[in-house]
Amino acid sequence: QVQLVESGGGLVQAGDSLRLSCAASGRTFLSYTMGWFRQAPGKEREFVAAINYNGVNTYYGITVKGRFAVSRDNAKNTMFLQMNGLKPEDTAVYYCAARRAVGLGVTLKDYDYWGEGIQVTVSS
Repeated sequence: QVQLVESGGGLVQAGDSLRLSCAASGRTFLSYTMGWFRQAPGKEREFVAAINYNGVNTYYGITVKGRFAVSRDNAKNTMFLQMNGLKPEDTAVYYCAARRAVGLGVTLKDYDYWGEGIQVTVSS
């Protein structure tokens, strides 16, 4: 089992950048595919980005592709989400997730463990 804790959220202005971190407990971080999801008020949780166990393969949701970048540091059991060119519509609670199975996942059911989430608010 793995526990996930997000950090780095906050209030920023449109056009700003922000980097989220997801710290994982345990010694098996390397074995997990990791992902980021977000949920805006009144909306369903949506896929943002995923990264495979060694960081070579990544995949992004259409709304963030080209602006966000996912990465991981397996030595530090941490995943990151660099968010550039933030827009008000990026405002949401952001969640990190871990997947035991091989292959990048893009749906909620693909992931086995979830963090509590962290708020990101982008003002116009």
